[in-house]
Amino acid sequence: MPFFDELQRRTAAARAELFAIPVIQDCLAGRVGREQYLAFLAQAYHHVRHTVPLLMACGARLPETHEWLRTAIAHYIAEEAGHEEWILSDIAACGGDADAVRRAAPAPATELLVAYAYDYIARRNPAGFFGMVHVLEGTSQALATRAAQVMRGALGLPAEAFTYLSSHGSLDQEHVRFFAGLMDRLEAPEDQAAVVHVAGMVYRLYGDIFRALPRVAAHALSREAA
Repeated sequence: MPFFDELQRRTAAARAELFAIPVIQDCLAGRVGREQYLAFLAQAYHHVRHTVPLLMACGARLPETHEWLRTAIAHYIAEEAGHEEWILSDIAACGGDADAVRRAAPAPATELLVAYAYDYIARRNPAGFFGMVHVLEGTSQALATRAAQVMRGALGLPAEAFTYLSSHGSLDQEHVRFFAGLMDRLEAPEDQAAVVHVAGMVYRLYGDIFRALPRVAAHALSREAA
């Protein structure tokens, strides 16, 4: 079995657990408020701004035998640079305070996710970072475009408020294909084990960000709709 397929199989339960988180199901059903969306964007900013630094840290620590993977990281960096600014623009388009989000500290769950990624790269196996890539890109590809469409209809916000989600839903379809090709070249058992392990941990840690978001009561949704 190609390793990407094996990775998908071995993380299927964790992926299903993430998708079943109540706040995600609320969002996909249109039970979402503006403040809840702003809370999501704020935490997205605080982990997305680390994407390029994490990729750089990973690339710097890969051994010479993984030069092909370092080349792929350069591709990822070019693709991902500046995406945190898209999120700040979305916050402003929602009427939120983008500068306050930029200055604020991340929520504990977000801080733990980012710290875990840096620690695993530095202390364990840098190739394991691709487990985080698998979770974030796969989740975006599966949910982002649909979530953006549902929330735009539910909240009555302009398209400019959903550039991060909308762009990632389409971008990550190609990214997942690219990622699958990389994973199928990753042959060392220790590297494969690291990717699977990190993916499982990131599904849990990323899920904790959503678990910490506020849910919106029915009466609050009625007030927003009015």
